[in-house]
Parts: sequence; C-alpha cells; structure tokens
Amino acid sequence: MSLLDRIAATVTPTASDQDRAEARRRVEELAANEPWVRTIVDQHKQIERRFGEARAAADAHTAAQAVEELATLLTGHANAEEAALYPEVVEYSGKTHGAMAYEEHAMTKVQLAKLRNLNPRSEEWREKLEHVESAVQQHIYQEEDSWLPDLVENLPAERKDLLTRRYQEEFGRYCGNGSMGAQQGLPEGL
Repeated sequence: MSLLDRIAATVTPTASDQDRAEARRRVEELAANEPWVRTIVDQHKQIERRFGEARAAADAHTAAQAVEELATLLTGHANAEEAALYPEVVEYSGKTHGAMAYEEHAMTKVQLAKLRNLNPRSEEWREKLEHVESAVQQHIYQEEDSWLPDLVENLPAERKDLLTRRYQEEFGRYCGNGSMGAQQGLPEGL
C-alpha cells in the first residue's frame, strides 16, 4: 500500500463486507425503478466477477486474458460514468464526490496498466490485482452507498432519461453494442 493509499484509508476508512452488502441491497431496491441504476449495478457485479476470474485463473495465459477482459469492461464502465454520470454527481451529490470519482478512475486506469505489464503468475501481479480490486470495491461502495442514491433522489426525471441514454451510448462507444451489451449494458462476450 502506497503512502497516499494509507492516508486515504485513514481519512476514508475502507467499507466492510457487511457495509458493502447493505449498500448493494439498498441500491438494488432503487434499481428496480431506475434503468440507469440497474445498468450500473449490473456492471459492478460483472466487474466483481471478472476480478474473481483473474484471481482463480489456472495459468498465466488465462489470467492475462481475464485481466484484459476486466480492463475492457472497467474502462468502458469508467468512460460511461465519467461522461454521463459524474457531471450529475457533481451537480446533485457534491463537487467533492465528483472530483473523488474522477480521481479514483484515473488511478485505477494507471494501476490496471501496471498490472497488464506484470507476469500474471508473479507475487507482484497478485498483489497489484488485490490492490486494484480493493480500490474498485471501495469505489463501488461509495457509488452504491451514497452517490447513486443522491442522484435517484435529486435528479429531475428528464435528466434521468437522458442519463440512461447517454450512459448506454458512452459504454457502447468503448465496448460495442452487441446483443448482450444492448440488453444488459455489457460488452458482447463478457
């Protein structure tokens, strides 16, 4: 853990598994009536599964492939959030939340690039994967615990409709709009 990570962990303690599960339960309830929330939460679940696949890979080739698929999904998801969701977070959940969201995405992209350059069977690779996963888990928790609920509560209906369309467009721009992606907000084959 870097010095900055330790400072951040002191200021914003990492959510427990129980905290994350409770936030997920609450946001799932909100997602029942908000298509844009459903898409984002479904992608969060897919991202979590991709981390598990990378950790469980039996060989270096499979691990590298899992990380590539994770990186594609995470980058498409991040790009869509940055273009469509985070401007609304700044407006309706707070400038600090918005700035934090953009910063966390940038650092995750940097760490993913470093991970992709490591030997998938090395201890350094495993540690980097765990570091990235932990950061992503905390980021997902922040979104699901407060930022998304703030938007559900405060975002005008017409902005929600626009957000739904813009998010899908931005995700599709990076990941494509295959049949699975069009139905579930995921790139085809993922």
